[in-house]
Parts: sequence; structure tokens; C-alpha cells
Amino acid sequence: MFRSGFGALRCGLPLMLAVVALLFVVSKPAVAADEGPAAEWLERLGPALNMTSYRGVFVYARGDSVHSMRIAHRFHQGMIEERLVLQDGGTGEIVRKGMNVICVLPEQGRIKLDQIIPSGPFADAFSDKLVSLGRLYDSELVGEDRVAGYEAVIIALTARDVYRYSHRLWLEKSTGLLVKSTVGDPGGKVLEHFQFTSLEITDDIPDSEFEIRTEGREVARRLDDSVEQQVPGTPLTEGWKLGWHPQGFEPAAAPRSGKGQAVAFSDGVAAFSVFVEPERKVRMPVGASRIGATTVYTRELDAGGVRFMVTVVGEVPPKTARQVAESVRVSDALALNSDDS
Repeated sequence: MFRSGFGALRCGLPLMLAVVALLFVVSKPAVAADEGPAAEWLERLGPALNMTSYRGVFVYARGDSVHSMRIAHRFHQGMIEERLVLQDGGTGEIVRKGMNVICVLPEQGRIKLDQIIPSGPFADAFSDKLVSLGRLYDSELVGEDRVAGYEAVIIALTARDVYRYSHRLWLEKSTGLLVKSTVGDPGGKVLEHFQFTSLEITDDIPDSEFEIRTEGREVARRLDDSVEQQVPGTPLTEGWKLGWHPQGFEPAAAPRSGKGQAVAFSDGVAAFSVFVEPERKVRMPVGASRIGATTVYTRELDAGGVRFMVTVVGEVPPKTARQVAESVRVSDALALNSDDS
């Protein structure tokens, strides 16, 4: 449900798919809504995701793909610490301590996260972004439920246009922690489903649960060194422009090393990323593909005699991704400075 950096997690496909799924679902940025019971719960959501300490196992279903991951998360001495371990479909883990993140794969050793577009637990660029959800989603407190042994309230966020999906959020009553969520299309079909199957909300999580246990070479990366956050009035794109995006989606962050050729946009609930790069020898297929609620749309673009690939990745409907991609315009300056090798 979050905010993405899909092609950014270079952790190998099985782990990447599961982790990116988690990153979209388990960590929402802070949001603001109209007054009412639903708004009060949504205000608690952002702080709860970062400052609540817990351990557990969750499942995440996207289309026909289902993954399970174990997670330990704590807010300790003013710093977020987290460890995620894939439970099926392969082995691997991701460990975060503050702004330092390491991705570990048995067959590749420890590798860095390069050119990150923030998402989920890494979405610090989004965490301070307060959006008036009332213009984008209708929010409503629709009931109560029990998830992984905890009492929860259910919040419905219904999209007010066709450019984004609707969401349901299950928030644990005592903390506001997100314990279950679904993403649905306008017809009510559930496209993605996240849920804790076991959960313990506790401050008693030892340091040992955040130690890397996979052997390999360690390459550390600081997220704040990799990512340039949006400053109001400062464009993040370099050499290209986005002619259209849905109302409410604003630039959130870009990788410092990416020369402005990859930018994430967020509306405070969902996000998509736009990648613009010269076409390489290995050509990517053009058109749209979708896994659950995540769309990947790629198109070719000519500028200054150079052929570019434009890719939009995120939790938006295929028609939205296509319209965003087709609105991208590349300047001749970027074409002249591009590396075709």
C-alpha cells in the first residue's frame, strides 16, 4: 500500500518481491483527514508504525503470489530498528538500524541498496507529508474486528476518483498499529491483502533480534545519503518533465546518485515512481503488467536522437500509470548528456 521503490531494492527477485510487498503495506506515512472518528485513528497511524515495538509474522498476497515474513521492529533510544526475514520462497533478510540498511542474500552476500526510492519502513521522505485526505478519499470508521489476537478498528478509505485504489485498514486499538489491510479496485475486488498471523506488541525485544545472521560481505548504506527529499518549490527532476499526474500526488524524493532520472510521487496513502533512462542494449518489454495492485508500465521515447525508456511503477491502476508515462517529456539537454554505453 505504500509507496514505492520497486526497481530500487536490488535484493534478488524472490526476496525483493516479498520485501517490497511489505514495504508497501506495513509502513504508512502520516496522513490527515477530515474531522471525525476515522480521522482520529488515521492521525495515530503514522506515529504507531515507527514508535510501536513489536515482533511477529505476516502474510502478504498480491494476485496469485503469497509470501510470509517474520519481522522484529522497535523504537529504541530514538532510533528505528527492524529486521525482516523471508519465511518462504527462498532465504534472505533485510536489517535496518536508523538510516543504515543492509540487504542480505545467501547467494550474493551482503549488498547495498542503490538508488532507493523510499518506501515502507524506509519512507522517511514521506513521513512528514500531511495530506488532506478529504479531497482524495472518503474515510469512514466501518466496524471492529480481531486480528492475531488483538482488538482492531476498521477504517475504509474510498477513492474519490478513478486514478487510485480504495483501501481498508485494521488498526490495533491500544496503539493504532496497522495489523491488516486490503487494496481494492472500484468494483470491490481485493487486489492485495496484508495481515499479521502472529503478533506480539512488546517493548521487551533484545538486541540479538536485530543481528544479521546470514554470512556474506557487508556493504552498508545510509538512506539519507542516498535520497534527496523534496523541498517545497524545488523540482526533483533533471532534464525531463511530467506533464500530468493525478491530483494529490506530489514529488516526494529522488536518489542523489540518479541525476533526477527517478522520482517518487505520493498522495499520502499510495505512491508511484517514475524512472527515465537511456535505452540499453537489453530492451525492456513495453506496455503494462500488474501484480495485485502494483502496476509496471513501460514506454519508449525519442529525444535528441536518443531513445529513452520511461517506466512507471506503483500502486495505481494501469490506466493511471499509462497516462503518467505518456506525459513524460525529455529535454535535448538530457539526451546530449546521456550515456548510451
